[in-house]
Amino acid sequence: MPHEPSASSDDASPMPTTAAGKIQSYVKSFEKQMVAYNLEARGIQRVEANERHDLKSLGFTQIAILWFSVNLAANNITLGMLAPAVFYLSFLDASLCAVFGMIVGCFPVAYIATFGPRSGNRSMIFSRYTMGWWPSKLVVILNLIVLLGYALIDAVVAGQILSAVSTNGSMSVVVGIVIVALITWGITTFGYQIFHYYERYAWLPQIVVLSILAGVAGPKFDLSTPSEGNQLTLVGNRLSFFSLCLSAAITYAGGSADYFVYYPETTPRWKVFWVTMLGLTTSFTFAFLLGIGLGSGIATNTDWADAYKVSQGALIVEGFRPLGAFGSFCGVVVALGLIANMIPPTYSSSVDFQVLGRYAARVPRFLWNTVGVVIYTVCALAGRQHLAEIFTNFLALMGYWVCIWVAISLEEHFIFRRKSGFNWAAWNDPTKLPLGIAALVAFLVGWVGAILCMAQVWYVGPIAKQVGDYGADMGNYVGFAWAALVFPPLRYWELKRFGR
Repeated sequence: MPHEPSASSDDASPMPTTAAGKIQSYVKSFEKQMVAYNLEARGIQRVEANERHDLKSLGFTQIAILWFSVNLAANNITLGMLAPAVFYLSFLDASLCAVFGMIVGCFPVAYIATFGPRSGNRSMIFSRYTMGWWPSKLVVILNLIVLLGYALIDAVVAGQILSAVSTNGSMSVVVGIVIVALITWGITTFGYQIFHYYERYAWLPQIVVLSILAGVAGPKFDLSTPSEGNQLTLVGNRLSFFSLCLSAAITYAGGSADYFVYYPETTPRWKVFWVTMLGLTTSFTFAFLLGIGLGSGIATNTDWADAYKVSQGALIVEGFRPLGAFGSFCGVVVALGLIANMIPPTYSSSVDFQVLGRYAARVPRFLWNTVGVVIYTVCALAGRQHLAEIFTNFLALMGYWVCIWVAISLEEHFIFRRKSGFNWAAWNDPTKLPLGIAALVAFLVGWVGAILCMAQVWYVGPIAKQVGDYGADMGNYVGFAWAALVFPPLRYWELKRFGR
């Protein structure tokens, strides 16, 4: 199991006398007892070189399997449905936009993942090296919104499917949400080792039942109906769906290093990068194409259209309908498969809470894990009737900040740290980290560009309005470009003025 930070100093400390001290002492004592049962007690502390695992016990196959298992899930199927249902794209148009948009979004995820073995630090600790001590907290807050938002979406989809397969809908969506949230909480509470072990095998039943779904529902996919809209509207819809799929992938960048901090420092970066790409792209592609196919059938199949009106999860269950009771069983497997997609964001949120400040860092990871699960479960229960709106608005909006942060991180790494590198041991020392003036200004400028070029249901930027009837979502690309243009000169000034 992962090595944990030494607790000798805690053992030697005097008994606390205040109520808060007694509570903290009790929590630490409980945590130490649970470590014997493979609980990961480590939070944001850096994993030192002598605490890493042997590469033979982890291996590159585990990296690919983890990403494949995480994304072979129903939430990505429901995202694919939006192409024909919301953006009025043909099967071919939607498939090309989904696959290539996703590939672009996966590159930053694989890039950030390589810093896990190299640094031994979590992704949001790495943001301190690119954004600075204080501005990085803004990035952490945004990442927490992403992580808990993804888990919220997963919980709602799982609840919809479990409700749809129950007899006459006897199980409510609420019960389904609570079931998957509790199972996720149990796995993520124990942390790294149990999390990796679960993902190692979770993909097996998913690939079986989703292949069955493709075989049963595939003949009803509409492969011939063309995309709707005039030329400019069609361009705008293609670009918006391309951006949505990019956002679905790139948002993993905020946590991708978290899952490989126990890999040796000497792990080749290029192998981590390309194995991550392999696991991400194969699973995303299968799930997206399956969802696009199901969505394409809504216009020609009244049963599918009626199911979609109930929920996206109900449409997945309707695809299994020809199989009768066995189809319902397959639907349950698909619903429970969403747990694999909920685990990474839940796990990452438990350590990201600790990055917010020194007081937050004193709260054990397993307690923050519980807080995160409670937050997204409550939000899922409140927003369970608005999944499509959450998808089309939330995902794209959250993708903007990740693109901006990635632009700053790439330039900090390849321009300003190309020769000096990073002092990974200084992860918790503000005096040895950038002030973050350049990064913060570039981040805000990037957001201005994203806002001017975003196209959402509730707001379409003035530049985005110029394309078609519904606008074209260009926020990711303009935000990235504006931040990338502003950051280098400001960072040169910051280094010259403050020396760090």
